[in-house]
Amino acid sequence: MMYDGFYNLSKKPFQLTADSDFFFNSAVHKRALAYMHYGLTQGEGFVVVTGKPGTGKTMLVKQLVTSLNNDNITIGIMVSSQVGADDLLKIISATFGLSYESEDKSTLLTRIECFFIQQAMEGKRVLMIVDEAQNLPKDALEELRMLSNFELSGKSLFQIFLIGQQQLSEALFLPEMEQLKQRIVATYQLKPLNAEETKNYILFRLEKAGWQSTPQFEDNVFDSICSYTQGIPRCINTLCDRVLLFGYLEELQVIDLTAIDKVITDIEEESSIKSHEFHDLSKNTKFIDSSVEERLISLEKAVFDLQKNSSKERALLRKAILLQLDMDAVYE
Repeated sequence: MMYDGFYNLSKKPFQLTADSDFFFNSAVHKRALAYMHYGLTQGEGFVVVTGKPGTGKTMLVKQLVTSLNNDNITIGIMVSSQVGADDLLKIISATFGLSYESEDKSTLLTRIECFFIQQAMEGKRVLMIVDEAQNLPKDALEELRMLSNFELSGKSLFQIFLIGQQQLSEALFLPEMEQLKQRIVATYQLKPLNAEETKNYILFRLEKAGWQSTPQFEDNVFDSICSYTQGIPRCINTLCDRVLLFGYLEELQVIDLTAIDKVITDIEEESSIKSHEFHDLSKNTKFIDSSVEERLISLEKAVFDLQKNSSKERALLRKAILLQLDMDAVYE
């Protein structure tokens, strides 16, 4: 038990994993889903959704899949990496349960086309959702375009959703991608949450986790959270998780600007220390040439940081033990 027990929450409200129970249907995400559903009604081509890391693209995919009728659509989800065209065909085969080992490209293509036709004969469409699609090289994107050419009685057999970071849009608008670009039927760029949406997002996730207004969040903290996180949901989760942990350690019933500023300062200090450590490692030859006094100052700072972190860990362990003892007493 950590802060979720202290604040009587049923689960952690700001976990980083994409849990569809915590999908927040902001204006941005609602519009993105509308574009995706519109693309599905077209039944062909590519739908492209892009956004900065942490804006909720994977959550969006999970929400879309949950909302679809699996009786008339066969869905494959692929998280892409740096794969070439031939490996892409093997991944697609594996995704749809087709054999792919020790097969040449022509055999793979024939088997995939037969699968598409079989699904169409059963009244189903095949949809491939490629997450992290910005990692796909050009030859793999071109292979996807070629697969989108498969038709039966004038109807497309295969549709592709490309979900990725902003580099994906840049790649698709290169001159050599002109043929694929012409196949795009819908595209949307996810934007960060504004201040009001950030507040609603935080309260929504808290309520989903059983929050009963403890701790209470003062109204003026939400603008500060939005400003620091730039409205990016994953960053909001990270900060708010740390805020609740801080509230637990300090036994706070009210989260105010002082608490937010303290947590932000701690995060900034940790980032600075890590950056400093990395810089020292990458510049180790410079460290060898430094003076004895500089080395002593560096060592003293390292010892101070260790002591500070050790104190925090001891306080956390002490509170966890006390909380467990209180729970044991209740059940005795």
